[in-house]
Amino acid sequence: MGSLAGQLEQSGVAVWIRESGVLYGYPLILFLHTLGLSTLVGLSSAINLRLLGFARGIPIASLARLFTLMWSGLALTAITGLLLFVADATRHWSNPAFSIKLIFVLGAVTALALIWTRVFRAGGQNSGRMLAAVSLACWFGALSAGRLMAYVAEFVQ
Repeated sequence: MGSLAGQLEQSGVAVWIRESGVLYGYPLILFLHTLGLSTLVGLSSAINLRLLGFARGIPIASLARLFTLMWSGLALTAITGLLLFVADATRHWSNPAFSIKLIFVLGAVTALALIWTRVFRAGGQNSGRMLAAVSLACWFGALSAGRLMAYVAEFVQ
């Protein structure tokens, strides 16, 4: 993967993201990544907390419409995350915190999809409490690993 990561880093898009120095380059991509991630994780956390018994006055079924916004946040996060990865692929690929982050993101998105199918699509036949707890734990792990990427990179190099 090392040579592929190097090739990705040398692509025109990656060089432009890294070196353009314009506000609509790296800073905008990072902002949009944060916006998508906060939308996804924030709304997911609200649903998870409701499934765990908080805010019982809010009907669970009424939260179903948030999934469209969450999937949009996921799409924005994935696209911008890929662009951020490409801009510094070698460093990210060699960073163990990056791999851990991706594993947690996969777990969180899987839990979210299962909550959609088993709780919302199935008409509330499953309480989703365990999935909600797994989802919250995975998002906490993903966010923590993502934040640690900057610090782990110093020790890896």
